[in-house]
Amino acid sequence: MGNITLTVDEEVVKKVRRIALEKDTTLTALVRDYLNQMANSIDARQLQDSETLRKTFRQLSRPMGKRDWKRDDLYE
Repeated sequence: MGNITLTVDEEVVKKVRRIALEKDTTLTALVRDYLNQMANSIDARQLQDSETLRKTFRQLSRPMGKRDWKRDDLYE
């Protein structure tokens, strides 16, 4: 597991520590959970975007017929 160092305003740290106490957790756990949620939402969004693109390709795809030409033929 990697470590990070953050500089955060002391008042923000105090507020978040109070929130962590209310949730029976730690400031570190709150930050870790937040970063995990962000990473997971990005993964989910990328997966959804990929599926949307595949669906669009399927919808717009048209039969092109049999390919009976060679690449070199295009230059003649």
